[in-house]
Amino acid sequence: MQKTNWSFGRRFSVAAGLVASLALSACGYSQEEWDQKVREIDNLRQQLRAQQQQSQKCDADYQAALGEIQDLKKRLVESGVNLDNLTQSLEEQTRALNEYQQRAKQLEAIKQRFELLRQKLQKLTQLGLTVEVRDNRMLIQLPGDVLFASGKDELTDEGTEILAQVAEVIRTDDDLANREFQVAGHTDNVPMRRGPLKDNWGLSAMRARSVLTYLVKPIEEEGGGLNPTNWSAAGYASTDPVASNDTDEGKAKNRRVELVVLPDVKEMLDLNSLAN
Repeated sequence: MQKTNWSFGRRFSVAAGLVASLALSACGYSQEEWDQKVREIDNLRQQLRAQQQQSQKCDADYQAALGEIQDLKKRLVESGVNLDNLTQSLEEQTRALNEYQQRAKQLEAIKQRFELLRQKLQKLTQLGLTVEVRDNRMLIQLPGDVLFASGKDELTDEGTEILAQVAEVIRTDDDLANREFQVAGHTDNVPMRRGPLKDNWGLSAMRARSVLTYLVKPIEEEGGGLNPTNWSAAGYASTDPVASNDTDEGKAKNRRVELVVLPDVKEMLDLNSLAN
């Protein structure tokens, strides 16, 4: 703004000097030329005054804005608002929002991996098996009464055939073949009365072992041909029922073997929320 005023002032000074020069040496200039120069000087004066008024208005507006800001700060302080904490709070909210957005992207990527895994395992439902998410784990449920005779841990022919098909689905998919699984054996709550397995703990553990042994046995030895380093086994006896043991139907559901897909670090979240 000051630069503009100086520019007009300079032009005004030049014009005034020109007038003085004309006054000192008026000869050679017509009255019309003289009047034209005077009009130019008057016009420059008017522009200069307009610029000065605009500059004064800008200064006044700036000072008024400063006053409003100071008044607002004063009222905030009187209301008990700590301006330093307010600024810090806004920064924290911005940082939290950025972290939330980043976490949302990660969760979306995990969800996509979960959906892909579920689609791959859906092939097993064509075999009459159940694929579900329970206790934050994805698992394949195998009916115990089909795999084994009552109270036994040796696979039946029908059970061996089902496991062969399961092994083929897992073995022929690179992603599934490289996953880690646990074979979990389960029983109903009816105690074992006699036999080498002694109790339901022994029965569930040995049934899980039989399934595991078949799945990791080489194909040339008539096994499933899966990588043994990716597999483990556990027996839960009757401690993890999926139905009531008060009915024969419920007991049949509890007599089962499950192939549990163990999540990797990238999938450590609530899968139940994704399954709904």
